[in-house]
Amino acid sequence: MKSTIYYVSSLTGNDENNGLTPESAFATLNRINEISLCPGDKVLLEKGSVFKSQYLHIKNAGDFTKEAIEIGSYGESERLPRIDADGSGVWYQDYGTVLDSRAHVNKGDVSSAILLYDTENILIHDIEITNYEDFTTEEDYCAAHKMDRTGVSAVAKNRGTLHNIILSDLYVHDVSGNVYNKHMNNGGIYMTASKPDNEEATGVARYDGVVVKNCHVQNVSRWGIAVGYTYKHDKFSSAELEEEAFKRFGNENIIMANNYVKLAGGDAITPMYALRPLVEHNEADSCAYEMNDRVYRFPEKRMGKVAAAIWPWKCKDALFRFNRACDTRLNQDGMAYDADSGDGTVYEYNYSRQNEGGCIMFCMQQAIHNTFRNNISYDDLGGILSPVKNPDAYIVNNKFYIREGVPLRRKRMRSGKITLKDNEIITIEKE
Repeated sequence: MKSTIYYVSSLTGNDENNGLTPESAFATLNRINEISLCPGDKVLLEKGSVFKSQYLHIKNAGDFTKEAIEIGSYGESERLPRIDADGSGVWYQDYGTVLDSRAHVNKGDVSSAILLYDTENILIHDIEITNYEDFTTEEDYCAAHKMDRTGVSAVAKNRGTLHNIILSDLYVHDVSGNVYNKHMNNGGIYMTASKPDNEEATGVARYDGVVVKNCHVQNVSRWGIAVGYTYKHDKFSSAELEEEAFKRFGNENIIMANNYVKLAGGDAITPMYALRPLVEHNEADSCAYEMNDRVYRFPEKRMGKVAAAIWPWKCKDALFRFNRACDTRLNQDGMAYDADSGDGTVYEYNYSRQNEGGCIMFCMQQAIHNTFRNNISYDDLGGILSPVKNPDAYIVNNKFYIREGVPLRRKRMRSGKITLKDNEIITIEKE
């Protein structure tokens, strides 16, 4: 089957056109939503276009064995094409099961500017994305049940393993999501797996091959970039995690690289339920800014006023290197890095500065075999290390530049066992 290129321009297009040339471009994204995209098809949005109160939802598309679908831009303008969802593009998310904590919301309406629903082998690049609401009161902004919103969402459900999803050079900003809902598709970029309608027929819903790179995510709630939360979370309930569990129920080949996340209301960058994810050359700046009593006011039975910058959840042999995390705001966590429930996390060659909750946490008994090596912490605050109830954290060959009066171990989070070896501690003297 011959592939097709579709052109869309809010500047010169018309929905009565055929969309097959720049001169006969469609005017709105609605025309693309009506098309079943085939392998090798391209959707190109004209630079300088603004698609107001519109969305792009691609469903049940792509084939890993064939050419990739591409969604990008064309034209001479210096301004990327922009999708302003404005709360449109509403779909219903349902994990089909309770989550790892019953306090987490597992279903409800979500507005997504771009949605990839059971879609694989796709490249999306060079697009600006917003999903903003101008709330008139602080109470409305902080409302417990306001709709979840996302810049880019992906959902795996009824097509088994989804392969080769690449998000590159996107500018996602001003997404007015729900600060309380940690694991809904909520924030800048969020990818999840839900229970299939007939798992015996379609197989487990999961990801094998996701790349999020060179993206700028700013002023989003709640998460910056998160990949991989799954309805199969119960298969990863132990501390020791086996590779086979990830190959059957989790995610593989997850890469998050060269992204910049600024002013995420909660956490910045997190791979989840992934085997050997690679997280490198990212920067988190001033995140967790909504994890406070002024914004996080109406959680009801939901808990979770906690956030860190760059960290894994229930991963095996996750590698974090050459990342930077600065100015993470204070909350019950608030540190740059967090080796959370998982097996074999390695942090190396990372930098942190003035994170109000410190540099690194080794979180609880189910975070095992963690190594923190060859990193630099400069003027982190509140307490540099938080080995809270952790059994075996290994901290070696790091440089800790510590302000006078700041403890090496954070108060009330120092109860775990750590091994310190060949670290250098330099006191920053008051001027």
